[in-house]
Amino acid sequence: MASSRQGLFLNGSIPRALFTLAVPIILANILQAGYQLTDAFWVGRLGAAAVAAVSITMPVTFLVIAMGAGLSVAGTTLTAQYIGAGRQDMVNHVAAQTLMMVTFTSILLGALGVFLSPYLLVLVGVTPEVYEGALGFMRISFVGVIFVFIFAMFQSLMRGVGETKIPLYIVFGTVLLNFILDPLFIFGYGPFEGLGVKGAALATLATQSLAAIIGLVVFLRGQHGIQLKWREFKPDFPYIKKAFFLGFPCSVELSTRGLGLMLMTFLIATFGTLTMAAYGIGANVLQVITIPAMGLSMAVSTLVGQNIGAGKIERAARITHLGTLYGFGALTLVGVIAYVFAPHIVAFFVPNDADVIREGAHFIRIMCLSWGGIGIQLCIVSAFRASGNMMNAMVIALISQWMIQFPLAYILSKHTTLGADGLWWSFPVTNVLIAIISVCWFARGSWKKTRITEEDKQTVEVIDKGWSGEGGGYR
Repeated sequence: MASSRQGLFLNGSIPRALFTLAVPIILANILQAGYQLTDAFWVGRLGAAAVAAVSITMPVTFLVIAMGAGLSVAGTTLTAQYIGAGRQDMVNHVAAQTLMMVTFTSILLGALGVFLSPYLLVLVGVTPEVYEGALGFMRISFVGVIFVFIFAMFQSLMRGVGETKIPLYIVFGTVLLNFILDPLFIFGYGPFEGLGVKGAALATLATQSLAAIIGLVVFLRGQHGIQLKWREFKPDFPYIKKAFFLGFPCSVELSTRGLGLMLMTFLIATFGTLTMAAYGIGANVLQVITIPAMGLSMAVSTLVGQNIGAGKIERAARITHLGTLYGFGALTLVGVIAYVFAPHIVAFFVPNDADVIREGAHFIRIMCLSWGGIGIQLCIVSAFRASGNMMNAMVIALISQWMIQFPLAYILSKHTTLGADGLWWSFPVTNVLIAIISVCWFARGSWKKTRITEEDKQTVEVIDKGWSGEGGGYR
C-alpha cells in the first residue's frame, strides 16, 4: 500500500496524486473547522456580546500557537523530503524529535498565555460586557494549546508521509463528540448548570485532548508510516539546531499573520460591538471557504517535498502550477456563491439579529470576489515551505500584513469617509496584490536551488550508525 502510494506521488498522474491527497485533507479540515463552527453556532444563540468575546479570543490564541508552529512545519518539510529520498530511519527520527520539541514549546506558551490573558484583553481594548466571557474562553483555550499542538503535529507528519485518512477518522469522531458536548456545557442540562461562553471552550478542550492522545497511540504503534520508539526522544541537539533555524522564519511568518489579525481586531473593536460581531462572522466564513484551498495547498506541500527529496525538481514545479490553478478556480467559484447567499450565510450564525446579518453580509460581499487570490497565495507559499524556502513565505506574510492590509485598513477606515467599509475593502485589495507578488516570485525559480536534506558523509554516518545500545541516543 505504502509503496504504491509513493509510486503515485513520485511518478504517477499529478492530478490524481493531488486528488488522492487533497480530498481526505479537505474533509479533515472541514471537520476540524467544525470545532469553531459548532462554537460559533451555539455561542451565537447567546447574543452579539458572546460572539464578540470568541472573535476577540481567536486571533490572540492563534498568535501564541503560531509562535511555536515553525518547529512542526520544519518537521513536516523534512519528513516529506526524507520519504522522497527513501530514508525511513530519518522519518522516524524527525517525528520523535519534532514531537519532543513541540510538546515542550506548547507547555511553555500555554502557561504564558494563561498568565497574560487579562493583559492581552486590555491591550486589545475589549468592552466591559465582553471582557468576562472573553477571559474565561481565552484561558481555557490556552490550557488546550498543548493538545492543539500535538494533534496538529500528528496531522502534519502524517501528511508528510502521505497518510491522510487516519487523521480524518480521528477528527470525524472528535467533532461529533464536540457537537454533543457544546450545548451541554454552554446551556446546561437538568442539574448541570451551563457555563456560557466558557462551556464552548471546555467542550473543545475535552475533544482535542482525546484527539491528541489517539494520535500519540498511532505513532507508538507504528503501523501507518511512522514508528516512534522511546529512545528516539532523547534530544538530538544538532537536529534541534537545524529544525530551529529552518522553522524560525515560519514561526515569524505565522506569528506575523497572528499579530496582524490581533491588530486588525483591535482596530475593528474601536467601531463597536456590531462591527466586531460582523467581523467575527465574516472571519468564520473566510476560514470555512479557504478549507478547499488549504487542503489543496497541503497536498501540494507533501508532493513538492517528496519530489524534491527524490530529486524531481521540475515535477515539483508542475505540481505547484497545477495546484495553483485549481486553488484559484475553486475559491473564485465559492466567492461567487457566497456573494449570492451572503445574508443567509450570516443568518446561520446569528439568526435573531438583523443588524449583524446586514453588516456581516456587507462584509462578505465586499471581500468574497477576491478569494481566488487566496488560493494562489496558499499553494505557492506551501511550495516555498516544502522546498525549504521558509524566508520567502515569511517575507510574503510581512508584506501582506504590515505593508498592505493593516496600513490600508487604518487609512481607509480612519482617514476617509468609508468608515467601517474601509476595514472590509482592505481584504480584497490585499488578496489581489499578494497573489500577484507570489506568482512573480515563484516564477523566478530561485526556490529550486535549495537543499535541506543533503548531509555530508560524517553526518550520514552518525545517523546510520550512531545509535548506542540500551540507553538509546547518539554516541
